[in-house]
Amino acid sequence: MSFFDKMFGNNDSKVTSSSRVKWNDLTELQQLDGIVKESATMPVLIFKHSTRCSISRMALKSFEREYSIEENDVKAYFLDLLAHRDISNEIAVRFGVIHQSPQILLIKNGEVVFHASHNDIDAALVKEKV
Repeated sequence: MSFFDKMFGNNDSKVTSSSRVKWNDLTELQQLDGIVKESATMPVLIFKHSTRCSISRMALKSFEREYSIEENDVKAYFLDLLAHRDISNEIAVRFGVIHQSPQILLIKNGEVVFHASHNDIDAALVKEKV
């Protein structure tokens, strides 16, 4: 395995062997209606990831490594931007947050209460906001 593979990962898989996050795939536009409903009873996290971007890969790995939120305290969704750009566009419109990649959004009661992108993605900060 090369240095770059160790640093950035060598595949497009979102779940690393050390992942502490139970990801739910966000693959259908209709899921956004469900996310809004879910967020009334539990905070919902969306991680928007570009599988071809090394910065996005580093942000994802760092987020997964530092993540320490209990599974019953937040529902986490993973969006592959390259496969589902239409969903990312709808997220921007529906929640009023300009698209970036990588990006996280924390949704409570149908509203984005926190979002961050690139190097500002921080699992500890998300935990504080939950």
